[in-house]
Amino acid sequence: MHSTFRQGLVRTIGSVILVFSASIVTMQIAAGQIATRAQTSEQKTARYFESIRKSPTQQLAFLLEMPKGGDLHNHLSGSIYAESYIEWAAANGLCVNNQTMTLLVPPAKSTCDPKSEQVPASAALTNSVLYRQMVDAWSMRNWQLSGQSGHDHFFDAFGKFGAATYNQTGRMIAEAASRAARGHVLYLELMLTPDGLMSSQIGQKVGWDGNAQSTLNKLKSNGIADAVAAGIKALQDAEIQKNQLLKCGSPQADAGCSVTIRYISQVSRGASLGAVFAQMVTGFALANDPNSKVVGLNLVQGEDGLASMENFSVHMQMLNSLRPLYPQARLSLHAGELAPGLVPPDGLTFHIRESVMTARADRIGHGVDIMHEDAPYELLREIARRQVLVEICLSSNDLILGISGPQHPLSVYLQYGVPVALATDDEGVSRSEISREFLKAAQEQGLGYAQLKMMGRNSLQYAFISGDSLWGDSRKFVPVGQCTQDVALMTLSSSSCRQFLHGSEKATLQWQLEEEFRTFERQH
Repeated sequence: MHSTFRQGLVRTIGSVILVFSASIVTMQIAAGQIATRAQTSEQKTARYFESIRKSPTQQLAFLLEMPKGGDLHNHLSGSIYAESYIEWAAANGLCVNNQTMTLLVPPAKSTCDPKSEQVPASAALTNSVLYRQMVDAWSMRNWQLSGQSGHDHFFDAFGKFGAATYNQTGRMIAEAASRAARGHVLYLELMLTPDGLMSSQIGQKVGWDGNAQSTLNKLKSNGIADAVAAGIKALQDAEIQKNQLLKCGSPQADAGCSVTIRYISQVSRGASLGAVFAQMVTGFALANDPNSKVVGLNLVQGEDGLASMENFSVHMQMLNSLRPLYPQARLSLHAGELAPGLVPPDGLTFHIRESVMTARADRIGHGVDIMHEDAPYELLREIARRQVLVEICLSSNDLILGISGPQHPLSVYLQYGVPVALATDDEGVSRSEISREFLKAAQEQGLGYAQLKMMGRNSLQYAFISGDSLWGDSRKFVPVGQCTQDVALMTLSSSSCRQFLHGSEKATLQWQLEEEFRTFERQH
């Protein structure tokens, strides 16, 4: 009796094991079939993209619809087209020098002074010659006719249209978000100066004594915390205006309302050391504050400027000293936005290395002079090991530095496994937008659809937004365990994956991108 029962039990357990094993095999086969279908869909899309490679117009049409992920390197003031600035300048009663095309605010209760070659900016709305002169002066359109280098014409433009940006942050964010949505961008990180001049003025007063801690103490006693509060309030007000302009929350809402936006606090590297340090402190504090949408900071202005070159290493040491005090803050740095001849040869040898090794940047912008750095291959391997993403700005590098095609190091970064993502930099000044950056990558760098898709995924993987990644392996884009089956089926069916996405802004955006890729690839 006992023996018979045991034999029956063994047979029953064996049957259960066989059924269970068969189920596992079936699931594995199904998952493999799903993965194969997904791969086939991507490959089919890639083959179509290759079939139109000799037709830039068809490739642009394709790329205009392609999901892009995020734009991680976007200067807000440079993202606005000159036409918008002219409109705002006219509405606000600004004057323009009709020789230099520089805007200025007239004195209170005063008008533009014709003796000083000033005319109302509104004159451009009825004077087509003045209008096109202003557009050309405030952007890279027709820069070859300006008598300047691309580099000088670009950087000089900001000083000419600067007055048009005053009190227009909400409008600027609205324009940037709306254009990003049209380019199928889900996420924006916008560089701006949240507190205006406050922290810089405090820094000028306090100065820099050569010691980070003692200077920080002086800044605190001189009210640097007020700059943080002012920055948070200014961004909140700007977002309210942006939402009103885009009609967010209404049936007429602009697509830009759906773009997730975070901010990078700018530090003007050309300023005095005291002002630079104070802006760093404010940027770090904003990015460390849970009530702020600022997620990181970045040093802006030309790397080749006199103060930038002389103080670069000091700036990196400042960042190194401050980073441990603000653990939630992230750091992206312009590094290597230089080309031979712009600075002496030794000026090309250390910016990227010090940004990565000393300041410990999470990302770097441009990285154009990587092969001029000391021990470049060693540095490339270290950047890859640390997974420091390089924000690639092809139009900007071409227009400002004259670096394009095979002279650009993008292929080297890819060869060494350095994560990269495409970005716009200053799309308004450059007269570009994100889809054209993808087109340049395809046409001038020879990238195919799979590489462009990888860069789109990278842009969210390395975004400074909260939460864990959807990808357990970010190099191969293998999902976390909670979402393995859901990603394979592209159906959010498991409670574990739903819970995971609910707790992560980053993973939620990544899931949305994957859904958009699936829809896009089905259409191609």
